[in-house]
Amino acid sequence: MSPTPIRLAIVNDYEIVVHGVAAVLEPYRDRVEVVELDSRLPVISDVDVLLYDTFGQVQGDAVDIDQLVSGGEARIVIFTWNVQPELVDRALSRGAAGYLSKGISAEDLVKGIEAVHAGETITAGVDLNGDDVSTLGTWPGVDHGLSAREAEVIALITQGLSNQEIADRCYLSINSVKTYVRTAYRKMEVTRRSQAVLWGIAHGFAPDRSRTIEPNAD
Repeated sequence: MSPTPIRLAIVNDYEIVVHGVAAVLEPYRDRVEVVELDSRLPVISDVDVLLYDTFGQVQGDAVDIDQLVSGGEARIVIFTWNVQPELVDRALSRGAAGYLSKGISAEDLVKGIEAVHAGETITAGVDLNGDDVSTLGTWPGVDHGLSAREAEVIALITQGLSNQEIADRCYLSINSVKTYVRTAYRKMEVTRRSQAVLWGIAHGFAPDRSRTIEPNAD
């Protein structure tokens, strides 16, 4: 364990997602200090580790590690549902130092961050195979009963992606995407894609642009 808390930035296009992960880490603030939360903005604080949450984001070798680091020396941890071996290998080959499943516990997430900070390259978690299981944090639409995967699909529909593009982005089968669309629409009480987009815009599914610097961060 580091003698002083590890300085961490959390990055995702959705403010609710980054704040949800920060809330999960709050009980461990003596070990990991969240100093910055960014949605569609580059990290500007001096941090040790950058946690990239893949909700609604590109994955694998499509992640631009250099842009995330933006000239700094932070080590990158990918935090995701998709832990297929080829994705892990491609992300690590691009420069990520850690690849952690959202199915792990908060304690294991902290341990993974600590291991990366200590210079290790680490992977942790089980293959979730696209299924909804217990997952850390929160997401848009959770208060409307949407599961994490349903919410991600609706977020990408709101961004204008087709079902096939969503399948490619999320590494799901097209049938799985159609199932998530159908169950999400039922909960949202919509029947058409145009209605889903309008619902998504009205309920926080459009990407945010925000930065939060924690008060104690230098």
